Amino acid sequence: MRFRAEPPFTHGAGERAGVLLVNIGTPAQPTSAAVRRYLGRFLSDPRVVEIPRWLWLPLLHLVILTLRAPRSAAKYASIWRNGQSPLLSHTIDQTQGLQAHLAAEFGERVTVAYAMRYSDPDIALAMAKLRAAGCTHFVIVPLYPQYAAATTASTMDEVFQFLQSTRTLPSVRWVHDFHDHPAYIQALASGVRRHWADGQGRGHLLVSFHGVPRRSLDLGDPYHCHCLKTARLLAESLDLAADQWSVSFQSRFGANRWLEPYTLDVVRQLAARGVTQVDVVMPSFVSDCLETLEEIGIEVRDAFLAAGGRSFRPIPCLNGDAEWIAALASLIRPELHQWFEPAGQAALDERTKRAMALGASQ
Repeated sequence: MRFRAEPPFTHGAGERAGVLLVNIGTPAQPTSAAVRRYLGRFLSDPRVVEIPRWLWLPLLHLVILTLRAPRSAAKYASIWRNGQSPLLSHTIDQTQGLQAHLAAEFGERVTVAYAMRYSDPDIALAMAKLRAAGCTHFVIVPLYPQYAAATTASTMDEVFQFLQSTRTLPSVRWVHDFHDHPAYIQALASGVRRHWADGQGRGHLLVSFHGVPRRSLDLGDPYHCHCLKTARLLAESLDLAADQWSVSFQSRFGANRWLEPYTLDVVRQLAARGVTQVDVVMPSFVSDCLETLEEIGIEVRDAFLAAGGRSFRPIPCLNGDAEWIAALASLIRPELHQWFEPAGQAALDERTKRAMALGASQ
């Protein structure tokens, strides 16, 4: 194995930490070719599709990508904004906002960057750049509030692979999940309240999470439990009665059973019960993307209206909201405190040491 070249070691150099935000990824363009490349990387991950490789990969590349890429490209084109993927632009906003937030406390000792699991910049490239900038410590932040092997664990697989080819290992900490973190729940609740304050009234709150195969729950993945707890804490924060909210799971792929109830089924059932207005919050996504803007905002909305509903309103994801950036900082701050004092405290400690040294010399 060849190991990467490391920045020259400098005795006495100040230590630096790199905070790496990692999201799932996005096609570079809303075209069939770009979508095919992205989906090929995504659906080839054995963490995502747990089918024997000899069976799955020929089916994926010869059939599924050929059929799905053009349809998905059209969907991406419907949400593309200013020549860029919404997920990418929101992730950049989060990175910049977090950098400014942490700089006030840690100064230049902390650098925030972002990476994508299945697109560019990839995790290895982002970590290499942080190492080249002198970072000796890392905090990895998978931007998935609810832990799942297909998302969080897959992210850490790539981190560990990078470390395997690293000569001088950095200190590494990572955020496992934040499905019940008070600041995250409060940021979600604030977004719902702002949505309800626009004068159009309160609808039934549907809490829709990205789905995963039901088999993952049976095999011990905590994702389902994390989702239910997030929904319950959000409903409690909003002081909702049991009949004012529901939980569902979206983005089902393939014919196998996934986590239930399915979002499409739930909105149709709500319309059949006489519910005329539905507001949808999607807590498993911290950035608006294809699944929130197109799947929920168009496909699921159309299904609800066709079933007799009158008003269907998706609630924007956390995106670059200032309260969310502060919540994100609160997730990371305890990890950074393992290595650094806050800038103000470090300066105070240095002044105290000098004063003590001066007193001892007199």
